Amino acid sequence: MIAAVVLLPSAIAAAASTQAADVLLSQGKPVATSTTESSSYTGAKAVDGSTTTRWASAEGSDPQWLRIDLGQSASIHRVVLNWEAAYAKKYRVEVSDDGTTFTTAATVDTGDGKIDDLGGLTARGRFVRFVGLTRATSYGYSFWEMQVFGSTDSDTQAPTTPAGLAAGTATATSVPLTWGAATDNVGVTGYDILRNGTAVATSATTSYTDTGLTPATSYTYAVRARDAAGNVSAASPPITVKTAAGSAGFVLAAAGDIAEQCTASSSGCVHPKTAKLVENMNPAAVITMGDNQYDDAHLSDFKSYYDTTWGKFKNKTKPIPGNHETYDDTPYKGYDDYFGAIAKPQGKRYYSWEMGNWHFIALDSNDFVTHDDFAEPPQITWLKQDLADNKKGCVAAYYHHPRWSSGDHGDNKDSIELWNLLVANKADLVLNGHDHDYERFVPQNADGKADANGPVEIVGGSGGANLYDLSPAHATTAKLLKTFGVLKLSMTDTTFQTQLIGVDGKVLDNSPTYTCH
Repeated sequence: MIAAVVLLPSAIAAAASTQAADVLLSQGKPVATSTTESSSYTGAKAVDGSTTTRWASAEGSDPQWLRIDLGQSASIHRVVLNWEAAYAKKYRVEVSDDGTTFTTAATVDTGDGKIDDLGGLTARGRFVRFVGLTRATSYGYSFWEMQVFGSTDSDTQAPTTPAGLAAGTATATSVPLTWGAATDNVGVTGYDILRNGTAVATSATTSYTDTGLTPATSYTYAVRARDAAGNVSAASPPITVKTAAGSAGFVLAAAGDIAEQCTASSSGCVHPKTAKLVENMNPAAVITMGDNQYDDAHLSDFKSYYDTTWGKFKNKTKPIPGNHETYDDTPYKGYDDYFGAIAKPQGKRYYSWEMGNWHFIALDSNDFVTHDDFAEPPQITWLKQDLADNKKGCVAAYYHHPRWSSGDHGDNKDSIELWNLLVANKADLVLNGHDHDYERFVPQNADGKADANGPVEIVGGSGGANLYDLSPAHATTAKLLKTFGVLKLSMTDTTFQTQLIGVDGKVLDNSPTYTCH
């Protein structure tokens, strides 16, 4: 419910006292935002306890959001929004245990710009998020304060110890692990994976593949469970696994749709965070799947934004362009000028390169979006010859427009020629961007049907650009997420395994270990 009267801060405090157990949970807590109008209107100013400072989102764009991290799980009974002139006609208040998956606690469809006092809530979570859906003005969204009232959990009970830890077939550089779900009086939020007694990763699911290992080496593993209050279970009984003999392999980092026109000074700017993930991976090479820079990819934009984050990996980046690289006044000029010889190492914006027993093919799918004659495109002629000349045992290709996608753009018929040719030549892995989400498919054939002989397609347009809504998943979708992150690709001479690493460093998806065709 929305109060019809404007409450002064003293009145708000008095109203809060009517629920003796409720306290102000949000003041001074960490805040993240989708955007800010300027450095004068950061999200932190919406929880600083002052009605003379405010948060303001970027002007003229829906939706926008502000997220408060309460620091621990809490029962949320009331949210108060003290609006500035730029208010919302329609918005939601959402809650989450992990900051990624949210549920709606309240919906307002008739906002009037007065102080909104949303009481009688029965929500529970660590994170509380305002999501502005429809602006009342031509500006953005702005409020002096967002106050969250409720009671913190006094949870001191740790989850049960995970049971049934087991290892699948280890490769020379990876060990797949599974275990039984732990239980908790409130709820398990994740699992720590311990290798040789040291925590090396956190998984939100009951599986994890440890990668980057040394061949013919024994490792001891255990797992422990965590809950939202920070309670940690005892470690599971350990198991020891020996990796297979073979070459050490290598790790690659990959993402598309990367640099919005923002910098690390904005808490809602994501490409600095995904660049940090790449830095932590220390990959042998970095693959970008197009739309490296937004919006029109001028050279000045590349220098101001992409170069400040992902640019630190430029000397080992293997890029391809997306549609935004064609929006420059002279198509591709900013892309070509920024990457220089890296953009066209073999004289074209499509090329191939090799590492270990892998043959990588970088393609420019923009050629097919605009292809409207009956002659075979030069890139197809080149691709046929490149595949015929390949002597490596494993093949991966990457280009911007995905053949199959459950994202906003959906399936892309423009890339049929590329997909069918790669399927016919037993490619193992295809990486794409364009849809701002993450989607991993099981191996598919030319018709998009599950087929072990086909390539694994992964849409990894999660490098930093604003996320898109999802459509219903395909029958062949193994994992579909509306989230930011970077792909970690672990390659050996005969296998590959992929992980999506979220901006908080957690593993959000693990693929099986696939053997090259």
